[in-house]
Amino acid sequence: MPELSRKLANFTDSVIRRMTRIANLHGAVNLSQGFPDFDPPKALKEALEKVAGGSIHQYAITWGAANFRVALARKQSRLMGFEINPETQVAVTCGSTEAMIATMMTVCNPGDKVIVFSPFYENYTADAILSGAEPIYVHLKPPYYHFDIAELESAFMQNPKALILCNPSNPCGKVYTREELQIIARFAIKYDVFVITDEVYEHIVYEPFHHIYISSLPGMFERTISCSSLSKTYSITGWRLGYVIAPSNIIDGVRKVHDFLTVGAAAPLQEAAVTALNFGDEYYINLQKSYTEKKDYFLNGLDQLGLNYTVPQGAYYVMVDISEFGATNDIEFCEWMACEVGVAAVPGSSFFQEEVHHLIRFHFAKNEETLARALKALGDLHTKAKQKKWVK
Repeated sequence: MPELSRKLANFTDSVIRRMTRIANLHGAVNLSQGFPDFDPPKALKEALEKVAGGSIHQYAITWGAANFRVALARKQSRLMGFEINPETQVAVTCGSTEAMIATMMTVCNPGDKVIVFSPFYENYTADAILSGAEPIYVHLKPPYYHFDIAELESAFMQNPKALILCNPSNPCGKVYTREELQIIARFAIKYDVFVITDEVYEHIVYEPFHHIYISSLPGMFERTISCSSLSKTYSITGWRLGYVIAPSNIIDGVRKVHDFLTVGAAAPLQEAAVTALNFGDEYYINLQKSYTEKKDYFLNGLDQLGLNYTVPQGAYYVMVDISEFGATNDIEFCEWMACEVGVAAVPGSSFFQEEVHHLIRFHFAKNEETLARALKALGDLHTKAKQKKWVK
């Protein structure tokens, strides 16, 4: 039989999604894959019910239904600080996952290089490989995940085609400061590099931090390709509605790639989601308040359990240090914890280019009852770890 693509040897299946399967197998509280266990806003569910009983069940325009693009452009224009043309500067995709791969395939030629900050969301490496590109890793320094300016410029000097910027960051919860974004922007302009953003957590940021769109900085809209989705903002991860915002010449390419990847996002879901895109500021204020409460509740629980972690500035993840347990294989530790403790996390090694085996990632996008159940189960972690002899 012919051999399969050699690209497949350079990345694994998703460790995050694998941990969900393990959680399901053992009935563990799933704090691995980042999706809520609560419903979307009532108005959004009602809109979906209405659409389901209507006649919008066929293809929308390939790159997004017109009313969806208009509503999205109006919302994002207000937030990003410049006018977005829904006809020429927006492409609607099947989630931000497709937004990212369609963008990478649009800008990258085989052999191009792409800068990736480490730690990173696991899709970025796979996206680079599938696009024929080579990642250049720039390390973010724990616990605050700052980058070294000299290391970053060294990466830019290697003639990359693009830099991938996840802001707020999955997995570490970093929110880039204006000064950091200005440094990235200065190098992007100096070395003529695209910036591809992943901003799905743009509305989940904790005081005193603020999310800033790098595309809003002087000279950056022309070279920034903004990817995001409705998944996290409206608690509809299963709807798979993402988008790309960029200058029209780039969007033309993204639309072309997107057309042959998935044809288009689900028309009924786009129609219903217009309701959410028209929400006022109060919705986003309440969203931030709700996630701040979840963060504080969960981190307070980790404090009481004596677990060490880095406080997230945005998104809904927390990186926990498991050094005290003496485990040398974080994947094995997470699988054991799901089976024996009853809580699923993601091994940190799946997010780092460097050798890191002492970190795991929890998420807290859950009801308080679920978080309480997870914390109660984690109360046995130290005892069961000693029995397992994880502890040194």
